[in-house]
Amino acid sequence: MKVAVIGSGGREHALVKKFHESPSVSGIVAIPGNYAMGDMAKLVPDIDLEDFGEVGKICDREEIEWVVIGPEAPLSGGMADFLERQHDLKVFGPRKLEAQLESSKAFAKDLMKKYDIPTAKYEIFTDHDDALDYVNQVGAPIVVKKDGLAAGKGVVVAQDIETARAAVRDMMADSKGHVVIEEFMEGEEFSLMVLVNGEFIYPFEVMAQDHKRAFDGDTGPNTGGMGAYAPVTHIPESLRMEAVDKIVRPMAKALVDEGLNYFGVMYLGAIVTEDGVKVIEFNARFGDPEAQVLFNLLESDLGEVLENMYHKKPFSLEWRTGCVAGVMLASQGYPGAFKKGKPVKVPETLMPRCFVSGLDRNEDGTVVTSGGRVLLVTGHGATIEEAAAAAYEGVGQIEYGTDDLFYRKDIGYRAMK
Repeated sequence: MKVAVIGSGGREHALVKKFHESPSVSGIVAIPGNYAMGDMAKLVPDIDLEDFGEVGKICDREEIEWVVIGPEAPLSGGMADFLERQHDLKVFGPRKLEAQLESSKAFAKDLMKKYDIPTAKYEIFTDHDDALDYVNQVGAPIVVKKDGLAAGKGVVVAQDIETARAAVRDMMADSKGHVVIEEFMEGEEFSLMVLVNGEFIYPFEVMAQDHKRAFDGDTGPNTGGMGAYAPVTHIPESLRMEAVDKIVRPMAKALVDEGLNYFGVMYLGAIVTEDGVKVIEFNARFGDPEAQVLFNLLESDLGEVLENMYHKKPFSLEWRTGCVAGVMLASQGYPGAFKKGKPVKVPETLMPRCFVSGLDRNEDGTVVTSGGRVLLVTGHGATIEEAAAAAYEGVGQIEYGTDDLFYRKDIGYRAMK
């Protein structure tokens, strides 16, 4: 089969690499891709992913059978709908209505409430003053979420009232007047990727844990993810199964009962509370950087997995032994303002362990930064400690200006306590 991977970041780099390792896959096209995918896939640079028609033409021309959509924006925009209906393609990634599970916090929370799926108590606001009154009434800590896509940065966990009020003001000015305000939940978090086709589901046996905050010790603003590791050895299997039985299966059934047909990845962001496992959020695609770490452990043929999911044919995934940790290098200033075009040198011998999120290669061969999150460096080991040490050893091989990039130095620390 020939596969097209939509997107240009680290998650898509990981997908391309996994398909490249899959015997069932005869060719890969990355739309638009990035330079680091060039030896594994045909790149289609300089394309606007909002131009679904042009994406469809490329897929027809390249005789694509499967399309895997990486980022959330094309999913919420309806790319899957268009490619399925207009070009008769198999698309792994939910259609527009189903993608609301991520693109609309309000839709997801209301669905969880209707079907009694455990999550934080919440209220949805369209009026600025009402939202501020609610914050004053409930107090802090409290969580304010933008009702819409925000590249993983549309959440503020406010430890005081002033921070919460500022978040309300910012988000209501930037999200068409909709915010979701939730109770603060305390506990251990984990990410669970689940392959879904209607009520036919396959939860990954391996959980991951990402690091959302910018700085060590889970401080600083939320980001798209500063690193991840897997498996999460200190959270027992019983809690993964609780998430599957009380959250994932009920959500898959709820979507079917609502007349929706979800096909793709359902990414559960969960938290272990005193009252059991609860939903923090759902995403409608593979996590980034969780995908880079999990695919490093996955040994199964990803092309065969897609076919099995499409036909609802039972299968099992095979996993590599050991642990993988990934450390994200980011541009100084991220997730706020940052500068692009900063030179970065990555040894060729290290590249097989790296996933490019925000690097470009100039015509003269110079590699420079092009985004907030720049590069994820992974390491494998028998334990999380060994995996993290290997990842940081790799980070130490990369050359860049000392004031150009930063990274967290405590990836995996929760598993090392």
